[in-house]
Amino acid sequence: LIGILPRQRQTLLFSATFSDPIRALAHNLLKQPATVEVTPRNTTAVQIAQRVHPVDKARKSALIAHLVHAGDWHQVLVFTRTKHGANRLADQLARAGIQTAAIHGNKSQNARTKALADFKSGQVRLLVATDIAARGIDIDRLPYVINHELPNVPEDYVHRIGRTGRAGSCGEAISLVSLDERPLLRDIQRLLRCDIPSSVIAGFEPGSAPLAGEQQTHPSPPRGRRPGQHPSPRSASDSVPGQRHRR
Repeated sequence: LIGILPRQRQTLLFSATFSDPIRALAHNLLKQPATVEVTPRNTTAVQIAQRVHPVDKARKSALIAHLVHAGDWHQVLVFTRTKHGANRLADQLARAGIQTAAIHGNKSQNARTKALADFKSGQVRLLVATDIAARGIDIDRLPYVINHELPNVPEDYVHRIGRTGRAGSCGEAISLVSLDERPLLRDIQRLLRCDIPSSVIAGFEPGSAPLAGEQQTHPSPPRGRRPGQHPSPRSASDSVPGQRHRR
């Protein structure tokens, strides 16, 4: 397209994010451009309250159900890394009595459109989404974003929680962090140049036994660990995730 445009022209480039590849593209397309940025790169809105809850991986869905029921939360957007994980989490939360839908690349366009419409209207209380599927979500006053799993790319964290706290409204961004995700949390905090407040939810302390009747997931044990062998439990007084621990 660029090749068929007149050499003498005015070109404007708009982007929600300005990563290094986009900067390189702008350098090739534009001549002596003026840059206008609404916010500095990789920053989050001040009206978004961020927090971390350390929890065992197998109890994340139960903790989400607890937070939603206890706080009477509505319009909750939950991020997962994979399509299969989105479906599994949506099923678990539906069994916990929460009206839930999932959107991802394997869903038809009609199914995604309906799920999003139901979410906006309040018929669906909680929407589970992958990063790619969530790109089309635009809700002015979305109050809650939950990271069921931290993203592998730190910049994606900024994009995820940017769904809330829009148009001057307040929002909450909650990340459920298991022991194996602490390196990802450190990378995110390094990108943001700040620590994210961390607190353990009573009854969901890492290493604690699940309550009777609580729905659980059973992920495969990490390589080198036998089934049933768990890392040593940490107490609620442990230091904030993101700091290195040495024995």
